[in-house]
Amino acid sequence: MKRIIFTCFAIFWMVSLQAQEINASVTINTPQLRLVDPAIFQDMRNAMENFINNQKWTGDAFEVEERINVNIQITITEEVSEVSFKANMQIQATRPVFNSKYETVILSHNDKDIGFEYQPTQPIEFIPNGFSSNLSSILGFYIYYILGLDYDSFAPFGGEQHLQTAQDIVNTIPQSVASKFKGWRSLDANRNRFWMIENILNPRVRPLRRALYDYHRQGLDIMHKDVVAGRAVIEQALTEIEKVNKAYPNSMIIQTFINAKSSEVIEIYKQGDRTQKSQVRRIMSRMDAANASRYRQIGT
Repeated sequence: MKRIIFTCFAIFWMVSLQAQEINASVTINTPQLRLVDPAIFQDMRNAMENFINNQKWTGDAFEVEERINVNIQITITEEVSEVSFKANMQIQATRPVFNSKYETVILSHNDKDIGFEYQPTQPIEFIPNGFSSNLSSILGFYIYYILGLDYDSFAPFGGEQHLQTAQDIVNTIPQSVASKFKGWRSLDANRNRFWMIENILNPRVRPLRRALYDYHRQGLDIMHKDVVAGRAVIEQALTEIEKVNKAYPNSMIIQTFINAKSSEVIEIYKQGDRTQKSQVRRIMSRMDAANASRYRQIGT
């Protein structure tokens, strides 16, 4: 009987591990606290990690090594009250590259419009197709956006369902909440959560999403066996992304791609041939004109 119980527990434990899509780490910085006991933010950090890591976000099973690593750094910028806060949130997500120990960044974004209320000891709840709190909606939005990017990188437009869910979260924010907490409406700014999801689902951006698949699955994932072929595929993917930049100028999605990939692209093409170096320098400098000098690191 003990063996049976142990076996059942082991199977349950293994299934639980497989069900976790996200491995998130949360850090909360509180440089100027005046009202709130700092211990509350430890409780908040634990609640956020439990919310993200213990939730089943998809119907798919992930192996431990397949989980998406997400690093969230929240800096409290204002204590509106003892339970209401304004903050910046830096969020980075990485995807493992096949047959290597390397992880590639799929999202690196700084959201400066984080506003939320938090009651200590109360769990953060997510309601599919509904609204629970601004904090759960923000975290849920980014998890589904990251899942969309990750799935797109493994199959052409594979993340459509998850990106649509992220859009649903934006659409279910009550007007009273959107008025109180910025980041959900087009009129709030031209670089926020509204525009993130609008951009990636815009028909003009579909070539970029296909290019993300080529960049990762046909490029990075084959470099363990054929670096030259992988580098050639990534160069073509960058060419397609530049076309999107021309078709949808000043779009947030291009800057999001640059934030995630610029350092990686530089390192990849330092070892490229002269023609590749010239082409990639030109592409990246056009898409990231403010930092064009940075791409000189690629060499000639």
